[in-house]
Order: sequence, then structure tokens, then C-alpha cells
Amino acid sequence: MRTMEKLPHAFLERMRSLLGDEYPHFVESLEGASWHALRVNTLRVSVDAFLTLAPWQLEPVAWCSAGFYYSEPARPGKHPYHAAGLYYIQEPSAMAVAEYLDPQPGEWVLDLAAAPGGKTTHIAALMKGKGLLIANEVHRGRAQALVQNIERLGITNAVVTNEQPERLARHFHECMDRILVDAPCSGEGMFRKNPEAAAEWSPAHVASCAERQLSILESVPRMLRPGGRLVYSTCTFAPEENEGVIKRFLSQHRDFVLEQALVQHGIERGRPEWVSGPEELSCTMRLWPHKVRGEGHFVAVLRKQGNRERARCRPFTGAGRALDLKQAVAGLVRKAPLGTPAVVGDRLYAVPSEAPELNGLRVVMPGLHVGTFKKNRFEPAHALAHSLHTADAVHLASFGSGSPQLAAYLRGEALPWDGPDGWYLVAVDGFGLGWAKAVAGTLKNHLPKGLRQVTA
Repeated sequence: MRTMEKLPHAFLERMRSLLGDEYPHFVESLEGASWHALRVNTLRVSVDAFLTLAPWQLEPVAWCSAGFYYSEPARPGKHPYHAAGLYYIQEPSAMAVAEYLDPQPGEWVLDLAAAPGGKTTHIAALMKGKGLLIANEVHRGRAQALVQNIERLGITNAVVTNEQPERLARHFHECMDRILVDAPCSGEGMFRKNPEAAAEWSPAHVASCAERQLSILESVPRMLRPGGRLVYSTCTFAPEENEGVIKRFLSQHRDFVLEQALVQHGIERGRPEWVSGPEELSCTMRLWPHKVRGEGHFVAVLRKQGNRERARCRPFTGAGRALDLKQAVAGLVRKAPLGTPAVVGDRLYAVPSEAPELNGLRVVMPGLHVGTFKKNRFEPAHALAHSLHTADAVHLASFGSGSPQLAAYLRGEALPWDGPDGWYLVAVDGFGLGWAKAVAGTLKNHLPKGLRQVTA
């Protein structure tokens, strides 16, 4: 069925009124195909090295140096490199958001509505593993998906929380250098990619989204340090949720100003006249599907006036019984993960060294999951495998991306093995993928069952 036949009449009439002469081009774009793209995970592989490895034809995304378009038949989500966390499949317009946030290594950054993790993992790559990244998701189930993506991409300086923004604001006072609010929205910008989403659309839904977005933004001023940067983004066209929300936020928070961000590659300025707003709203940005090779997005870059270092928070001091990370991973890796050891239940974590005290918050992932204590033994975590360089592993089993042994491993099968007994980091073309344990000539598979590739 054609996309236009699934779109609400009220939505189309509103867009006709807003866009005027541009409307036919907008409608034509919605009938076209969506763009497919991936973003190289530079925490694991350089862009140049990945382009040498990639078996597909790739074309650069103009606004993201690590982003590349691929043709629909390529199916990179099925390739072992995806399982190894070498890239994240991401809608190309969405890649602009973290680029505008521009996080720097060593900063404290908060992604306030982070699942499933596309923008979080992009932020982490730009931070180069240095500093502190707090990724929050209010829905518990979606927080688990966020954790899986953080682990797959080998991120070691992140903490995942499952909190309401208001509770985070009471915990973190002016200690964030940058905050991203990729707000839940009516999703109009994704109608071409997912026409079924239009079934949930209504003018009332747009209005309720705008109220919710403003309430989320209300938590930001208390957490962002003076001089810090706030980026607000949505994937909708609705002025009420875009320029309108920013207009209302600025009227209530005079210590925030919009920044003049660079606009290029077909990205356009916001439209203050659509919400009877001040001219400064033209500093916001819109990505239109008839102007860029991507879906619809809105981005606003704001700065909290002043200039002061982030407030000091009480540092994280540990959880559970005391444990030495180096001792725990002896025989597995040649050097211990960085961070503060924390035992939660039967799990050992390396909490980012800069992390503040987390007591009182619902924490889903306090840091890198290093391993799990079982009866009389310690099993390395899948997340640890993705955080390692292959040279760090005591034992390594590396296979080519097209080898039958690797395919068998990804299906969860055991492999014959003539090496010494012990834990092995299994790798694809030199990139850690998971664990296996050699016992009496057999490499026993420890890839998590939920990650195994089932073949028909």
C-alpha cells in the first residue's frame, strides 16, 4: 500500500498549509524509499580500517564522518561484524543529533531518553572512552535493549539508569557538561520509514507529546552546569513539538539561549513564524525528507549562560563485597578493566572511575559487566569480550568472517579444538566477539543464547 494512503488527512492538510509551494515535493518524498545507513563504531575500528573490511558499497553521510549509506540488499545487520559491534545501523538524519551535541573526551554527558541507544553509542564514540556517560531510559524493557547495544559496541564509561528525569535532577546538581533530550514525539518524521506509525497520530496526540516534552526539559536546568550545552531533538514535523516547545522553554528559563549552529548539507533553519515565536527560533534546525537523504528531524542547540566548572559530586565508593579486578580476571586478560569494582548480586562490574555516588537511583547497568560468580568459578561477561583488544586476551580463537567455524560459533555450536584448556576470546577478523571455553579438545560455546543466529 502506498505511504500516502495510510497518512491522516489532518496531518497532510496541516503540512500543505505550512509548506505551501514545497508541499508537492514533500509528498513526493514520502512516496519514495527510505535511506539505509550505518555508523562505524570508532571505539572498535577506525573508519579507514572499516572501509577496507566492509564487503558492501558504502557512500558517506554528509553530516557524520563515521556515517555511510548502504543499499537495501546489503543486510549488514546479519553480518558477523554487526555482532562484533563494529557499527550501529542508524537512520542517517538521526546521526546529526550527537554531532550537534559535540561531546568532548573527559566530559560528563547525560542522554536523558536514551533507548534503544543509537545516539548514546554515537555520543560514546565521540567521547573516545573518556569521561562519564549516563544513559537514562524511563521504560525498564527499553532500558534492557539500551544495555545490549552499549555492551555490543564495547562502551566502558557508561552507566544506565531507569529513572524519571525529575529524580535524576534531584541527584545531579549542575554537574553535567552536556545533556541530550531526544524527546519522545509523535513520530511524523518516520512515517515514510514506518507508515504504520501513522495509525497512532492525532492532533490530540501531538498536543500531549508537546506537554510531555516540556516536562522532560524542565529537569535539565538543575543538572546542566553554567556554560553547558543542551541539545533537544525530535523526529517529528509538528511545530508544537519543535519550535513551540523551545519557545515555551526559553520563556520560562531566561538563563538559556539558542546557539547559532552550522547549517549545511541541505539542513534548514527552524520556522519561528509557525509558532508566532521570536526570530531567535530560526537558530533551530530541520531536516526534511525532500531536502536531505534521510527522514524528518528537528534539532535545537541551547547553552546555559555563565561559565562554571561542573559541581562536584560525591564519588562512587563501591558496592557489595570488596574485590580486586585484576585478581578476578587473572587467566582471562592480560590487564584488568579500568574502574571501581562493584559486586551487584552475583555480577562484577567495573564502574567508570569518574562515576558519582549512585545510591538512591534505579541503576540497570553501573558500568562494564566484567563477569559473573558461579559455584566455585568466575565466568567472563559477554560485555567484557567486546571491550577488549585481541592482544589483551590470554587465549584467542580468531576466525575469518566467512569461515564455517565462525558461522557455527554464532549458531551456538561447540567446536573441535586442539589448543590448551581455558577461556578463549572468540574473534572475527581480529575483533572480539564472545567467549568459549576449551575443555578436553572441545571449544564450548558461551555466546549468550539470545544473541545466537538461528538459521532456517
